[in-house]
Amino acid sequence: MRKPWGVGVALAAVLLGACGDPSSEPSAGPPAVPEASATTHQRPAASPGTAPSGKASSEAPSPGATSSSGTGSGKPPTVLYLGDSLAMENQEVLGRELRGGLRARYTSAPYSGTTLCDYLEGSAERSLVPAADKAAALVRSLRPDYVVLQFWGNAWGYTPCMDGITYDAARERYLERYAADARRLTEQIAAAGAARPPRVVWVLQGPDPITPDRVRRVNALYEERAAASGGLLADGGKAVSPAGARYTWSQYLPCNAYERSHPEYCTQRDRDRTALHRDDDYLHFCLAPTTSTPKPCPVRSPGILRMAREITRVVGEHARSR
Repeated sequence: MRKPWGVGVALAAVLLGACGDPSSEPSAGPPAVPEASATTHQRPAASPGTAPSGKASSEAPSPGATSSSGTGSGKPPTVLYLGDSLAMENQEVLGRELRGGLRARYTSAPYSGTTLCDYLEGSAERSLVPAADKAAALVRSLRPDYVVLQFWGNAWGYTPCMDGITYDAARERYLERYAADARRLTEQIAAAGAARPPRVVWVLQGPDPITPDRVRRVNALYEERAAASGGLLADGGKAVSPAGARYTWSQYLPCNAYERSHPEYCTQRDRDRTALHRDDDYLHFCLAPTTSTPKPCPVRSPGILRMAREITRVVGEHARSR
């Protein structure tokens, strides 16, 4: 294993376990290798009627959010959001978009550092997710219409449920295991939904600056699982990728139409571009530094909003067609 790759993976593994707290804005310099930070795992209290942290969101309602019927019958959808540190930082913004745009009932239960196997029932002893928050358990209690899954694809054995299988050491074995876990998770979610199983929404991930092909292959697994099980795809990763270069990592992208009309999301208006990542964090999209205690992103972050709006669009279009 080449040393730069090994160092990058080790740092990324630690970094994926934490999400930010505000202290600074992103600088204009080139992206650097992220600094390692301590990691803890916690789930903010979440309920269908409140922000996931149990208090008001740190951002005002999206300027473009409009209330609309959640389903063709006029009943707002119920949405459950599960995932890793990307979901941890995204959860309040996604909840705001779903509530504002679809009047959705929304619950989030992300855990930093996790992957698909952490949410499988029967893995509690070797998992970062407690039994009460396994996907099937939450489906039985909440009866959601949609379960949104956002996972970067833990590739370095960070969670014990992966049994030490890493992408770097055994790529095909890692992908086979990941595909098997995706199948088991959708089967458990469907069984927990009984006569009315929820629709699973797989969030496709953005470019990986260390191993670009890894995310491409993980996304292909999500696409295969969605096709096999009647799931949906929300290409949040495309929203944070350069036009025409889906798997090329970039710290900045040109402001989109929404960001130009809401300039607080166009971080460098004079250059018509916006920041997706901090200089010291090429994995997360929160423009606040990571901290040892994972939490929702507390500052406006264009990459997070882009992904949240894409997920909301996909859920809304499907809900209205039912």
